[in-house]
Amino acid sequence: MSQQKKTALVVCPGRGTYNKSELGSITNNANGDIIKHFIDQVDHVRAELNRPTLTELDQAPLFKSSLHQHPDNAATLIYAAGMADFMAIDRDQFDVVAITGNSMGWYTALACAGCWSVDTGTRLVTNMAELTAKGEGAQFIYPLTDAEWRPDPVRIEQVQEQLHKHRGDLFMSINYGGYAVLAGTSAACTAAMAELPRVDERFPLLLHGHAGFHTILMQQAATQAQQNWPASLFKAPHTALVDGRGHIWSRSITDQQALQHYTLEHQVTQTYDFTCAITAAVKEFAPDHIILLGPGSGLGGAVAQALIATGWQDLQSKSDFTVRQQQPMPYVLSMGMPEQRKLVTGSA
Repeated sequence: MSQQKKTALVVCPGRGTYNKSELGSITNNANGDIIKHFIDQVDHVRAELNRPTLTELDQAPLFKSSLHQHPDNAATLIYAAGMADFMAIDRDQFDVVAITGNSMGWYTALACAGCWSVDTGTRLVTNMAELTAKGEGAQFIYPLTDAEWRPDPVRIEQVQEQLHKHRGDLFMSINYGGYAVLAGTSAACTAAMAELPRVDERFPLLLHGHAGFHTILMQQAATQAQQNWPASLFKAPHTALVDGRGHIWSRSITDQQALQHYTLEHQVTQTYDFTCAITAAVKEFAPDHIILLGPGSGLGGAVAQALIATGWQDLQSKSDFTVRQQQPMPYVLSMGMPEQRKLVTGSA
């Protein structure tokens, strides 16, 4: 008798997740003809665009920030790593019931759900990275929880004070689990960072190379993107999608125009509520596991903090989550961690 499949929510990471430690991870993990063919397709498109190919970037002898974190190169690496990981999930073991992502991870989520061809997806993520990189402003991150990942009312109030003080110039860019990602004009970000109390000698942390993402400062990029990428290129997802509002896009009944507008207008210029996306997804689909795609393994904390904030399955603290993760098959499985990757791909 075959073992019953476990249901899974898949989560795609956003910008800044392909770093020095990820160099080579995409091509080294490319097991199977389907993934290798996907990499070949991405390489072909990138060559047509006169950009470094995915293989050239991933197999470079050294990691260079100027090369690998250049906006359109980084976007391609993040998108391709996520797609390759999605293809590597053992479908005999896991039934993927929904897909979501953080920030740029929304594009990966759409690609994983079959909303774009590989050609369109590769060209679009490259173009969106170029358009948004031209935007103004800055982005920084600040913690909203205590050491046990429980919401800290004082820090939350301090962030709200800065948003109120710099209203119209500073915005909540991403509600990212136990963190606020704020963005706005460079002057507003600099002023707010100077006034917020230091935390762990690290925060507030400026995200270098980031502009005013998910704010009205991206309006020009959004307008241009909608002209470049018409609704006709969008297809209904083969798996339910949960967006950065917590809205669920069901299979086969998706309005192409609405999906295009959300993706290239709302999502670009308004707050991306990753916490709400995770909360909505677990409440609607009650997955047996949450699978985090690569590159990297940085999503785990934010996902756990979102679960703690909503008290999912009685999780109340970092300690509770840590204990839960020590089971032979952890609840949250990160494909950026070799041991957990084996559990997801069935190669253990």
